[in-house]
Amino acid sequence: MRSARAPGIGMTSQRTRDRMVQRLRERGIADERVLSAMAAVPRHVFVEEALASRAYEDNALPIGFGQTISQPYVVAKMIEILLQNNKSGKVLEVGTGCGYQAAVLAHVFEEVYSVERIKALLERARGNLIGLRLANLRLAYADGGDGLPAAAPFDAIVAAAAAREIPAKLREQLAVGGRMILPLHAGDAQRLVLVERSGRAFRESELDAVHFVPFEAGKA
Repeated sequence: MRSARAPGIGMTSQRTRDRMVQRLRERGIADERVLSAMAAVPRHVFVEEALASRAYEDNALPIGFGQTISQPYVVAKMIEILLQNNKSGKVLEVGTGCGYQAAVLAHVFEEVYSVERIKALLERARGNLIGLRLANLRLAYADGGDGLPAAAPFDAIVAAAAAREIPAKLREQLAVGGRMILPLHAGDAQRLVLVERSGRAFRESELDAVHFVPFEAGKA
């Protein structure tokens, strides 16, 4: 079973994970909740065994189905930004992928909901996550653009694919005082965008340049 690789040896050991966390500190990640979560989650469990020795490099890696596991710095940065309002109640992740970011979120937020549109990828994520026993994490097969209305509103929403515009249904499912972060296309480039809700008003802020797979509609 893939989860049997969780403890890790050599290039997948806790020491290697700790070095990754140190690099995150050096790049400016300062929230100890995020750093502790990044140290706790065995990233090598979420990639193919042939790539396990590269699991703690600060790079995105392929996970099949035309998708990638995001680089550790981007995962840490997005979660740190979400936590700046100190609301760590309920979060929605759009794009479960291999399950790595969902596992990190589950170490920080009280309740984590994660939706994935590619059914085979969602099942792979379930297999990756099963050995971690994260009781506060729930996965769902759904079109990410629809969010998860049954569980809304969310204190935080994070998307792992680049849309052309902010999906209206995700905006609606953000709680008052909540934060949403997602990559958006800006011409030929992509930038992280932070959406903050105050009553009925929304404020958008452009942040770092990034590179994500495209946001696609519908189930697959």
